[in-house]
Amino acid sequence: MKVILKENIKSIGKKDEIINVSDGYARNYLFAKNLAVEATPGNLAKLQTKKDSAAFKKNVEKEEAEKIAEKLSKLTLEFKVKAGENGKIFGGISSKEIAEKLENEHQIKVDKKKIDLKEPIKILGVKRVDIKLFEGVVGTIKVATKI
Repeated sequence: MKVILKENIKSIGKKDEIINVSDGYARNYLFAKNLAVEATPGNLAKLQTKKDSAAFKKNVEKEEAEKIAEKLSKLTLEFKVKAGENGKIFGGISSKEIAEKLENEHQIKVDKKKIDLKEPIKILGVKRVDIKLFEGVVGTIKVATKI
């Protein structure tokens, strides 16, 4: 019997996957625990509609991420900091500070975890920082530190 899984089931399959199982297993376990539905033409149509809408939503999000990446490539964030004689900054500029400044000054909301900064910026000058906006979409922003 062909069934559509409603949830991930270890060693059987993943959610929204169409699988073949024995009639008894389907009726006595999968249907009884509401883990699957029979793969009727109506249910298959619902599944296809669900997949289409998810793909459309993903495309829209990717387009938005690409627009944000284009905006970011034109921006330079400037931070006024205190530094020692050799150009080392007291403290450092973290991904949290970069995210806050982006939101406050440019109304671009980015999660600080998506900012690819291995360690805080600790020297004066301009540094390029990558921001992972979406799967396969990375924006680059310039971060300038001045005294």
